[in-house]
Amino acid sequence: MRRRDLIAMLGGATLAWPLAAGAQQAAGGMRRIGVLMNVGADDPQGPPSLAAFQQALQQLGWNDGHNLRLDIRWGANDVDLDRRYAAELTALTPDVILAAGTLGVEALQRATRTVPIVFVRVSDPIGAGLVDSLARPGGNTTGFMLEEYSLGGKWLELLKQLAPQVTRAAVLRDPANPAGIGQFGAIQAMAGSLGVTVSAISTHDAGEIERAVAAFARSPNGGLIVTPGASLSAKRDLIVALAARHKLPAVYADRLNVTSGGLISYGPDRIDPFRRAAGYVDRILKGEKPADLPVQAPTKYELVINLKTAKALGLAVSPSLLSSADEVIE
Repeated sequence: MRRRDLIAMLGGATLAWPLAAGAQQAAGGMRRIGVLMNVGADDPQGPPSLAAFQQALQQLGWNDGHNLRLDIRWGANDVDLDRRYAAELTALTPDVILAAGTLGVEALQRATRTVPIVFVRVSDPIGAGLVDSLARPGGNTTGFMLEEYSLGGKWLELLKQLAPQVTRAAVLRDPANPAGIGQFGAIQAMAGSLGVTVSAISTHDAGEIERAVAAFARSPNGGLIVTPGASLSAKRDLIVALAARHKLPAVYADRLNVTSGGLISYGPDRIDPFRRAAGYVDRILKGEKPADLPVQAPTKYELVINLKTAKALGLAVSPSLLSSADEVIE
């Protein structure tokens, strides 16, 4: 072999070695995150929530395809899908799993008690048995609550403020949501002082919701409170249409109901917890344990009013309520 060819060969090998070593190092440094969403990929809040989580991770130095791999599953509020996807994700042995919704977290906890889980959009993690306490969650699970029970009283106050004639309120709730009892209790506690009687509609079947709302609307001076829950979110358009058809003023927990034609909503920002969850995922990837990370309550709430819907219902929105709104739809 000629000396020049030998030098070229050795030089090429020398250059190739650091590249190969770098590739091996990158592969060895790749971390894996599972994501189990409680909505479908076509849900209006699904992709934006996931994008917010990914953006927050990038700001913390974690980039999908570089030093991080995301395995995403869309549960679409289907218990069987949640169980299947929980098994799939845990089989991939991720470093941590982000889970949205109570049912998804329950499915994951049945599948693993060792893989760290960070949840979002869970109303009552203690009542659901997901954590031991908010300050010291214990186990492999922590995260960010959807809202506090005291919101129930606020929903009823808003309903009465917008529609003073209301003396009866039907509370639509998701029977699969363990927070439903606490939310209804908070509404009942406020009802007496506001001169309102309350009743619950606990169903997730579209036909049953339609029949129950129609029966409730046969008597005068009624209004609706639509509490959070994945199954109710999936029937957002139906519920808004029923409220309009039966001329029922309705208060919602989710702004998407109002942008879809509902009257008023008050509740936490649904996307912000995904940004905050990225911080917990980052800390877990760096060695902290879920048991030592306290469950956190929402920090951002928003009031949204649809003036077009108020006008259709013959309701006058006070200037003070308008001035306190974060968004007004005209």
